[in-house]
Amino acid sequence: MRLRTRPRSRDSTLTIAHEMPRKKKDDASFGPRLAALRKARGLTQVQLAQSTNTTQRSISYYENDDGVPPASIVIVLAQALHVSADELLGLKPPPQAAPAVQEDDPETRRLWKRFQVVTQLPEKDQRAVIRLINSLAAISTPRKNGNQGERHGR
Repeated sequence: MRLRTRPRSRDSTLTIAHEMPRKKKDDASFGPRLAALRKARGLTQVQLAQSTNTTQRSISYYENDDGVPPASIVIVLAQALHVSADELLGLKPPPQAAPAVQEDDPETRRLWKRFQVVTQLPEKDQRAVIRLINSLAAISTPRKNGNQGERHGR
């Protein structure tokens, strides 16, 4: 389709495309990277929304590349996911971590979800849970002399 404009020069014409080109989605875009980081942390969209004081709908919106969050939200998302804003935006590759222990193992996933709940507890209760875990680990860990660890004096 061609439209004539006011002639400024001899053959000045304006061409209008019938459709706007669609935005190309690739794995390097913000949405899939946000979803991957969220899933790697064992979080649901609802949990991430709660920790960033936003809604599940907005998290879904960002993950589906329907929109890019403002800078202030990018910072909050990065803090909630324990990554830098550069990593979240894809400007810097994430650090290579040691391979996780059997992420597909249902027991590991179950325990990971329980630990996520612990992070929502008050700090005093979090410390109590950590002390309990340390105590149990010490009891079941063999000592250098070959005996099982055990508590004395209580």
